[in-house]
Amino acid sequence: MTEDTTDDSLAETFWAVASRLRRQTRESLAPWDITPSQSRALGVLGRHGEVRPGTLAEHLRIAPRSATEVIDDLQTRGLVERRGDPADRRATLVALTDEGNRVSTAIRAARRAEADRFFGHLDETDRAELARILRTLRG
Repeated sequence: MTEDTTDDSLAETFWAVASRLRRQTRESLAPWDITPSQSRALGVLGRHGEVRPGTLAEHLRIAPRSATEVIDDLQTRGLVERRGDPADRRATLVALTDEGNRVSTAIRAARRAEADRFFGHLDETDRAELARILRTLRG
């Protein structure tokens, strides 16, 4: 990397940027005392509405048991509620409460503002190119 005085590899640079973004994400969630996993769960429920816990686990790419722990924590805080599934009395659905909707919306706005600050020094062309590259790597 000739532009820099360090000889960081591409992978090291990527991980350093990812680490910085994770740290800033945790900081942006601090006002709500929400973990990144809880925030992601609120986001899924905000986008998809009520879902079964297993479906939430799939969206979050975590084990069902871990999703149960996230749901339990959010329910204790009054942000989600469990309801019976009218299509299958044996199943449970998880849904945002009114407070959960409010918090989810506020977190989404805070994270959007944080992303704008994080990527703000890139011009539109660089942002589009970075987005294209990241989508390719994610694919």
